[in-house]
Amino acid sequence: MRRILIVIDMQNDFIDGALGTKEAQAIVPKVADKIVTYPREDVYATRDTHPENYLDTQEGQYLPVLHCVKGTKGWQLCGAVAPLIPQDHIFDKPTFGSAALAEAVKQMAEKEALEIELVGLCTDICVVSNALMLKAVLPETKISVDPACCAGVTPAKHKAALETMRSCQIQGI
Repeated sequence: MRRILIVIDMQNDFIDGALGTKEAQAIVPKVADKIVTYPREDVYATRDTHPENYLDTQEGQYLPVLHCVKGTKGWQLCGAVAPLIPQDHIFDKPTFGSAALAEAVKQMAEKEALEIELVGLCTDICVVSNALMLKAVLPETKISVDPACCAGVTPAKHKAALETMRSCQIQGI
């Protein structure tokens, strides 16, 4: 059984930038510690990626905070995490969930049995979206989320997202 780790959106803008929170800042060392427990080749990541005209998009209308614009410091993975993830294992995504990530993991699972663990930001938006996409394409695969290595927009939303995932057979560890 191959275990893989997926690190969701550990980017500067979500940690101490435009949408940063103290909860996000607090998980950075835990996420870095978690990553090094996996073989490097079994670590993947997503990176929220928006164009400069983000505020003109539907998402930008609902969340009118310019963030994660491709090529900016805020878009980059944080310094504690970036060197731990192979560059060819990073999936840029223009929306909450990554269809490309789900397809790549599905292809891996066709070759060998997988267990998937997710960590990252934000529990109630991108972590839950990616976890549910993975569960949809791999319903018999064990998928878990480490609550101590995730942070939501607020602590209450973090807890609500964990409960939603539990209801969909995605377990906390």
